[in-house]
Amino acid sequence: MTLLAVGLNHKTAPVDIRERIAFGPDILAGALHSLAADPALSEGAILSTCNRTEIYCVLNGTRQESVSDWLARFHGLDAERIAPYLFTHVDRDAVVHLLEVASGLDSMVLGEPQILGQVKTAFQNACDHGTAGKLLGRLFQHTFAVAKQVRTDTAIGSSPVSVAFAAVSLARQIFSDLKDQTALLIGAGETIELAARHLRQQGIGRIIVANRTVERAHALAAEFGGFAISLAELGTHLPEADIIISSTASPVPVLGKGTVERALKVRKHRPIFMVDIAVPRDIEPEVGELSDVYLYTVDDLQDVVEDGMRSRQAAAMAAREIIDFHADEFLAWLRSLDATDLIQGYRHNAECLRDQVLAQARRRLEAGKPAEEVLTFLANTLTNKMLHAPSTRLRQAGRDGQADLLEAANTLFDLDHKREA
Repeated sequence: MTLLAVGLNHKTAPVDIRERIAFGPDILAGALHSLAADPALSEGAILSTCNRTEIYCVLNGTRQESVSDWLARFHGLDAERIAPYLFTHVDRDAVVHLLEVASGLDSMVLGEPQILGQVKTAFQNACDHGTAGKLLGRLFQHTFAVAKQVRTDTAIGSSPVSVAFAAVSLARQIFSDLKDQTALLIGAGETIELAARHLRQQGIGRIIVANRTVERAHALAAEFGGFAISLAELGTHLPEADIIISSTASPVPVLGKGTVERALKVRKHRPIFMVDIAVPRDIEPEVGELSDVYLYTVDDLQDVVEDGMRSRQAAAMAAREIIDFHADEFLAWLRSLDATDLIQGYRHNAECLRDQVLAQARRRLEAGKPAEEVLTFLANTLTNKMLHAPSTRLRQAGRDGQADLLEAANTLFDLDHKREA
């Protein structure tokens, strides 16, 4: 029985390969059933995101290539075509890999939290379709607990490592609680969308999205419970904004000093926090000279991002120590399964011997034999039967010079301790 992780990710394969190997929701159920039908496997789970496709499975035989062959076959590809992009992790390495993935240590953005939810979904899908058994069940539950500990005991996810995250982190430093604040987001691209996501996670009170294309602003605002305006309406709504984050592709500033001065008068000089992520800049540099305005540019945030990345890298080192410990803990449980089977077999044999001798003893009692005689018979016969096979094996080991087996028996039966006692 071998634990296996096979797949590819953003580190090993370009996006065009990842797209061809991905398992969308429409084919995932069929893929799990197809995987489970492979006689080489006893359990399986599929993790598929935009950055990775990974199969976690329990292999019955020793041919690890059967999983990569199945992956290529399912997607109608030549196995040799995808082989250069695949990784294979076995047993402990597979455990460590899953723990690192779920903890955000293997993500494109170090420490990002979304992957843990995706791992939980992958496991739930495997459970729903009956492809996760005892071993994967224990592995994934163990993984969720370890990922939670990594989040709790390290700073892996607390420091900003994107400009959008840095902008929202600075906003929290200035306003502490964002539930009573209004954020004005200028632009509707990826960075602004990410900023909106972080703001909502931090409990922002209200979001306004301004964009040259109002339809795109409406789409983004609707996703985050805000409302949309055109760039021409900026002056009207600017006094409402406590936080302004701007990232457009405009060749000239979209927000000037005069407009901001008028907004401050309406606001009675309540402070405004501004982040200009655009290059070239969206906000005139002179705006930073105004009292009650905290203006940051993308260069200012870059220092915050670099500090955050250093902090997360330090946290990652601590996280890997946690992961190494818990990987060994899981492997110890896995090894104990062999001992469990052995113990069950030994107990079964002992119980059979007990039942045989007990039946003989009852027949002697029924024949009128004295109870004391029957008890002596029961004790002596059961002892002899229980010791016969081990004694025979140990005598043979002594004749064959198998010192290691004799030493193991000494430890197993705790004979030194009993002699001292």
